[in-house]
Amino acid sequence: MSLVEAIVLQSLIRETTTVAEWVSLRSIQTREQPRHYFDPEKLEQLVQSIAQHGILEPLLVRPLQTDQYELVAGERRYRAALKLGLAEVPVVIRQLSDEEAVQLALIENLQREDLNPIEETEGVLQLLAFKLEMPIQKIPALLYQMKNTLEKEADAKNNVIPNALSDQEQKIQSVFQDLGLMSWLSFTCNRLPLLNLPNEVLEAIRGGKIAYTKAVAIARVKDDNQRQTLLNQAVENNLSLNQIRAYIRSIKPQPDPQSPKVFVTILHQRLLKAKLWEDPQRWTQAQELLSKLEALLEDD
Repeated sequence: MSLVEAIVLQSLIRETTTVAEWVSLRSIQTREQPRHYFDPEKLEQLVQSIAQHGILEPLLVRPLQTDQYELVAGERRYRAALKLGLAEVPVVIRQLSDEEAVQLALIENLQREDLNPIEETEGVLQLLAFKLEMPIQKIPALLYQMKNTLEKEADAKNNVIPNALSDQEQKIQSVFQDLGLMSWLSFTCNRLPLLNLPNEVLEAIRGGKIAYTKAVAIARVKDDNQRQTLLNQAVENNLSLNQIRAYIRSIKPQPDPQSPKVFVTILHQRLLKAKLWEDPQRWTQAQELLSKLEALLEDD
């Protein structure tokens, strides 16, 4: 089943006129979801809403065995029902294959507005791993390989005919086109690097404690203690991105202006800015000095 077919199936299920059935909450089993974090405040709001109005949209389940079901979509409603101690919940029961169930669960989660970038990235990787039938750990390397190949083809000016896409590359492009979130290249360049962030920063993003743009800035702090301190302050005080950058500048070691390396760097910048070559007389003088410097370098 293609992603397009899965999305259509999801839409048909939502629009179905079939009357929901009531089943025991204990009879529903959950499977691993791409979504790890549920905002406690929003979950509590849902709990209060269900307590007042009931579950307005049935959960989507598939039958496993006699009187046992697997949850496909609707985990927030399921968790809220657990908190309320409900004995039964309304469900729509559909005969779904493993492939259909996995794709529907992934798509359901990827379409959530409050899915944070880390969870979205992990969800897309799970979907790619499923479609390509390969371990999720190998997907990033495959995407980086595609990116490198694309860059090499762009640099090869004489290569007017691009190489044909492999089956894997075609499937990857198809997944991103069907999802409509971003291109595979944008995902590779902007989202995959997020998974290399320090663990405490990753957990803060997963927990919805901080925006990923702020987290990326904090992750650039090399010192572990300074990074943890800044992360704590950013979360507790809801620091803006500008405030975080200002803090990073304040703790960044300042180079010794008298050091030879700094002196040469500053002089190089001044030379470029001065554009001595535009003044013939000054450029002649500069060339004499540069010749002496070049001769000094050749002695090495």
